[in-house]
Amino acid sequence: MSVKPFAIDIRSVPRRAGSLVEVDRTVVTPDRIGAEMIGIPADSEVQLDLRLESVTEGVLVSGTVSAPTAGQCGRCLDALDDSVSVYLTELFAYPDSETDKTSDEEDVERIVDEEVDLEQTIIDAIATELPLSPVCSPDCPGLCHVCGVRLADAEPDHGHDIIDPRWAKLADKLVEPAPEDPDADGRS
Repeated sequence: MSVKPFAIDIRSVPRRAGSLVEVDRTVVTPDRIGAEMIGIPADSEVQLDLRLESVTEGVLVSGTVSAPTAGQCGRCLDALDDSVSVYLTELFAYPDSETDKTSDEEDVERIVDEEVDLEQTIIDAIATELPLSPVCSPDCPGLCHVCGVRLADAEPDHGHDIIDPRWAKLADKLVEPAPEDPDADGRS
């Protein structure tokens, strides 16, 4: 049986509207969560600070999920270490409730075997919170498009004279010869 680190047993939440249980726990995510350039690494600790509130149609889960993130700058490719914190609000419908009966499968989360599984809710929230192209600093100049050197570390006058290959043969013809030295032919 696979372990579901983001599944929370709700048997301690009385099935009486307004009943509330607070959950404060740290879980370890087995898989990476996030975007291509940045995310929560696998085997990271994820802090859950949640309220499980019984409502007429199910259990309303709200609260904060926090975790460290790792990735790389979208401009210079340097490593990034940061953290992310998202606020969740998700209704998990009781089996056979009106919400369960009248909602499509993808429209509302369900309580299954007296558990709410927050994994997909957390994945969705993290995905919308993290940038698609993170940067190490807002003014990161990135990499030189010719040689790949990190521009923040390059000399101020870093640059490349690039000749269009279609004109390269003409470059030799446009180079002016060095002036002749009148003393070079032996006449004085």
